[in-house]
Amino acid sequence: MKELAGRLTALDPDAGAAVQVIAYFDRLAESRAGLEALVRGAAVLAGVPARLVDGERRVQVRVEADGTRRDSGSPPDPAWPSAALSPDGVPALWLERAGAEPSVVDAVILERAAGAVRRVLDRTRGRAPADDPALVETLLDATAPESARLHAARRLGLDPAARARALAPAGGPPQVVPERTADEPPAGRVGAEPNVPLAGKAGAGTVIPPTGKFGAGPAAPPTRKAGAGSVIPLTGRVGVGPAVPVLRLPESWDAARVALRFASEEPGRRVVHAEELGSLALLADLVAPGAEPPADVLALEAAAATAPWLLATLDAVASTTSLRAAATEINVHHSTLQDRLAHAEHLLGWPVRTPQGRFRLQLALTLRHLARL
Repeated sequence: MKELAGRLTALDPDAGAAVQVIAYFDRLAESRAGLEALVRGAAVLAGVPARLVDGERRVQVRVEADGTRRDSGSPPDPAWPSAALSPDGVPALWLERAGAEPSVVDAVILERAAGAVRRVLDRTRGRAPADDPALVETLLDATAPESARLHAARRLGLDPAARARALAPAGGPPQVVPERTADEPPAGRVGAEPNVPLAGKAGAGTVIPPTGKFGAGPAAPPTRKAGAGSVIPLTGRVGVGPAVPVLRLPESWDAARVALRFASEEPGRRVVHAEELGSLALLADLVAPGAEPPADVLALEAAAATAPWLLATLDAVASTTSLRAAATEINVHHSTLQDRLAHAEHLLGWPVRTPQGRFRLQLALTLRHLARL
């Protein structure tokens, strides 16, 4: 093959390069290379990032031209050269080459890589079953027999021996996120729309976009950071349960529903992990949803009714490390923040700039979330 490629290159550089591409992917296939190695080969050979997104099997892998795994939550550009994994399928493998017609070499890279990827997926994953809310409900039901939950896990494509976590989105159906090992591509959400792209980094667990300290402002759009795990783009309030063995997912679901009560649209953070709450989770047992709020919460509500900026300002003070950081958070001058806090303290009836007052403020903001219906 090397000799043939050399002869063809002398006659037609594109033809010689195409033969080398074919030989390269044949070697990867013979060595039973995984998905990331195949996508990496496509990226390095093409000299541009390559991306695999198979929504049906909940797989996404993206590799830079230098071979670095760097997934992205943004959707692929339809203008990029692409290939489907089956003759009648939708595009699933892209070369991120913009503004140019795909070359002969690009076409061969996509065709050979897509074929190799399809064989790996068919061998290791098969076809992901259609999402069934009833199966997810069974999986999260502690009263369901273990055999029924095992059956539901297998039907949903979950490995019963693996770990997963439950998600409790406000106003939406429960979801399950499988954890992954270092050599697996990121997995999607079970019980959610199948084509939501995920981002990930090999070797990390599955996490939800970080939102800072408890009580911090809303999360920024999901971004890839070194060492982070799979980013799962979600909208609205979400409680995230701990990662547990699949048969213990009812415990994760219970914790996720508690975490949801601590989440807030704005101000506050939308995504709350049960593991981050620690002893704060005990407060959920003390404040029933819809019950008469504590006095400090009533004071907060009354003060907020007179000043539309108050809740955002106090949330920034409660969730940042300094008043200057709080001023930066809400984009006001430091002196403006001092004036606002003086007014807020007058309305609330307690100081918020002392350690004790700041703790009281943090507790009041937390109880305000818990008292919400």
